[in-house]
Amino acid sequence: MASLELCAGLTMNRREAIESAIRILAPRISRHEFESVTDHALVSRGLRTASPEAAAWLSLVAFIRHRLTDYDVLLDDGYDPESARFFVLDEINAVLSDWGSPRRVDGDEPEI
Repeated sequence: MASLELCAGLTMNRREAIESAIRILAPRISRHEFESVTDHALVSRGLRTASPEAAAWLSLVAFIRHRLTDYDVLLDDGYDPESARFFVLDEINAVLSDWGSPRRVDGDEPEI
């Protein structure tokens, strides 16, 4: 894996960089969920070229959307992705708040 240069002159591999970003984005996330989000950020084809920070954020949001809301059920019920996202937006932001995240979803995040 490619290394990323840090301000202090240290190097960090991609996993460590993503883990660090997740800790900042969701400091109260459970260990199990932390590992799932990290693994997804590393293996998702759509996130391979993203910065560690972007990969962490998009993976975090995707994890919440698909694992902790009724998003997939809404899709199965015939809702289009944009409508389904609208209906789970508040749930996603509630989880982010519970996890201590300083960011919220505004509905414009790309699907991964």
